[in-house]
Amino acid sequence: MGYSYNPKSLCADEFINDEEILETLAFADAHKDDVQLCYDILEKCKPHLHPASEHGAMITHREASVLLACEDAGVNAAIKQLAHDIKQAYYGNRIVLFAPLYLSNYCVNSCLYCPYHAKNREIPRRKLTQDEIRAEVIALQDMGHKRLAIEAGEDPKHNPIEYILECLETIYSVKHKNGAIRRVNVNIAATTVENYRKLKDAGIGTYILFQETYHKQTYETLHPTGPKHDYAYHTEAMDRAMEGGIDDVGLGVLFGLEGYQYEFAGLLMHAEHLEAVQGVGPHTISVPRVKKADDIDPTAFDNSLSDELFEKIIACIRIAVPYTGMIISTREGQEVREKALKLGISQVSGGSRTSVGGYTEEERPHDSEQFDVSDQRSLDEVVRWLMEQDHIPSFCTACYREGRTGDRFMSLCKSGQILNCCHPNALMTLEEYLVDYAAPETKAIGDALIERELQRIPKEKVRTIAQQHIEDIRNSNRRDFRF
Repeated sequence: MGYSYNPKSLCADEFINDEEILETLAFADAHKDDVQLCYDILEKCKPHLHPASEHGAMITHREASVLLACEDAGVNAAIKQLAHDIKQAYYGNRIVLFAPLYLSNYCVNSCLYCPYHAKNREIPRRKLTQDEIRAEVIALQDMGHKRLAIEAGEDPKHNPIEYILECLETIYSVKHKNGAIRRVNVNIAATTVENYRKLKDAGIGTYILFQETYHKQTYETLHPTGPKHDYAYHTEAMDRAMEGGIDDVGLGVLFGLEGYQYEFAGLLMHAEHLEAVQGVGPHTISVPRVKKADDIDPTAFDNSLSDELFEKIIACIRIAVPYTGMIISTREGQEVREKALKLGISQVSGGSRTSVGGYTEEERPHDSEQFDVSDQRSLDEVVRWLMEQDHIPSFCTACYREGRTGDRFMSLCKSGQILNCCHPNALMTLEEYLVDYAAPETKAIGDALIERELQRIPKEKVRTIAQQHIEDIRNSNRRDFRF
């Protein structure tokens, strides 16, 4: 059966259309040396420096692919600067912090890039009990975390949806000292509309599912057995999730599995599809790269990216999807993360353990990690580093709990209201962290930053209320103030 490109279709082969991607890559290659065209494309994005509610994507996946292909030094410098400026316009200097929580590494799939694959007999298999989850959550709360992303392999026997739902209830129920997990994002395998409704009813934040690769043939080769082999079912999952009532979904590809140009175009087409069909694009886009793990050698994949190219991809995604939150994990080391923060990243993990039960282990376990953690700093070290780079570490979850999700959050983001809402919320949650968890040096840096950043809140009334709440946090056990 032949498929034609249609961003409004619900068929994966039509909204992620191979022929359209190949034509896009040919167009990009043919125009990559047209410097004037590249500057014209960048000019089309300039309105994003002044967000407005009616702004969607200004450029198409095809135009963005031209920017990615361009090798002109002046254009590339302009791309990086514009990406930085757009991120500041939409999100300011806030960086949201989270941690992954691995519930189970039982899995029936045979993904060739993941050590949890079913044929791996060397990796210790483990599934957390509810008591173990409570212990993990307390450990995470004692670090200062307020936002988690739960992870589990696909295994109908060991990890049914009922187990995931029970875990969510447990996580939200744990209150330790001043700690609380206020938002749980869920990264589990593609499932049914009915199960997505159950996740929605359980109070999840964002549903995250990485595509891994948008190249259908490569996808099927890399997933030889197991339910994940079904390319269409996996690729169409976000539409089912949103049909099930989940407002916020997160996309991502695993860069290195296929040619980056193909993945970049496919990723943007997926974002365009969600905008066209659901009325709201991805809440987040993640940019992981293939990394070493238990029995996985990243050199086995011949599409690895240099750091410089990886950074350009991040910048081009920010320009093409200005409203989305962009996530970089501890797969990447400090140096790469530092550069990425200046190019559009708005969320980072900190103090992460990528093994089941890793947070209650005194020593970092390596034999059951999903991938090697490049950035092994503690959460406090990450918080201090962010502030030293003039970023505001944010533990805010207010929008999710105030019902500002999906198109309501995007309206807030696109209209440039961040400084009057998210900015003070970020400062108040940072103050919670400084009072409850920070080392003295971190607290001193943070207190000075908060005093500076309070003055950037445009509305005097909002600024005054935020100042009062921060004083309340400093002088009492009152917590969870939010706009």
